[in-house]
Amino acid sequence: MKNAATTRHDSRYLGAFFILAYAISWSIAIPLALANQGIIPAILPQWTHYLVAFGPMISALIVTWISQGPPGLKELGRRMIEWRVCPKWWFVAFSPLIIGFVVILILNVFTDSKIGLSDLGTVNYLPPLGIGALFMWILTFGFGEETGWRGFALPRLEKGRSALAATMILAAFWALWHLPQFFYVLDPSIAVGWVIGLFAVSVILTWLYNSAQNSILMVAIWHGCFNFMTASKADIGILPAVMTALVIIWAVVVIKVTKPKYLMSL
Repeated sequence: MKNAATTRHDSRYLGAFFILAYAISWSIAIPLALANQGIIPAILPQWTHYLVAFGPMISALIVTWISQGPPGLKELGRRMIEWRVCPKWWFVAFSPLIIGFVVILILNVFTDSKIGLSDLGTVNYLPPLGIGALFMWILTFGFGEETGWRGFALPRLEKGRSALAATMILAAFWALWHLPQFFYVLDPSIAVGWVIGLFAVSVILTWLYNSAQNSILMVAIWHGCFNFMTASKADIGILPAVMTALVIIWAVVVIKVTKPKYLMSL
């Protein structure tokens, strides 16, 4: 009875988290989408797109405070700055940069693509940021999203489920959260491949989070580095496609090696 009551308790707060995360993020994303479609006048500057990222974080903080009080917030904050992990997980966290630079080198040598590293600092709705774009991605769609998705939701979804099942459920909510962005910043023509890639990224982030002492910092860095490589204006199309294909292969290997039940390296 106690376990059933605890499960219902967790499910209630988990549901509240998703609803609030959607409400906060979509309160910005939907007006941007409607304005881009010419349905309403522009009421928000386009750069507010980057504030959409903080919906999951704000929701996690609010629901944690309501459900667990100051001790829960302290524990969530500790995981946000947990840096004392095995060095290999730091390497994994920054690996999208390494992979991306290798891909750029290969594309520049063997194709007509001429991707400059400075292009990675050119993002939508903002002036060129250079290397500052990397820190922007980590702080916004890194910490802003991962504090909620992996930091709050994933541990609760994994209770009574395999890590892979929890990851797939979370990925579905995560994909739907992006829906308004397909009407103003994401290309609808890539939706199917994008969703497949997102599910693969979810597997990798679960594996990294579970393996690196539940460190939100590690998954926020990985997420930010991946966006730095795939969401800039550097050669739109080829670089993100190659990166996504490699991530899908990586996710399959993770599932095969670590087993669906755990998605964790010991």
